[in-house]
Amino acid sequence: MLRRSTSIVLASALTALILLTIPTLSFAGPYQPVGWRMRNQQGRIYQGVRQGQIGPREYRHLERQEGRIALERYRFRHNDGHIGPRERARLQHDLNHTSRNIYRDRHN
Repeated sequence: MLRRSTSIVLASALTALILLTIPTLSFAGPYQPVGWRMRNQQGRIYQGVRQGQIGPREYRHLERQEGRIALERYRFRHNDGHIGPRERARLQHDLNHTSRNIYRDRHN
């Protein structure tokens, strides 16, 4: 009887552990929220300016791109209250393009 109750407790603890880790695993993949990516890219731009890798003209261009993405995100979010899958894909595409430009400007 003691063995059976111990195995039931262990099984329920294992089930609880699995159920608690599933939500955290959903963000472990390549997907990152749009807001996080925008903050990350802003940091990369500022770091490039501080280190002298990005000049004033390149800075203005990158900031303009980031501003367009922020405006697009605002419009998507306030259109119907959330960002849908197609809108998120569009934002991710724009962020990928800007990320490549940041890399190129920092390494030219």
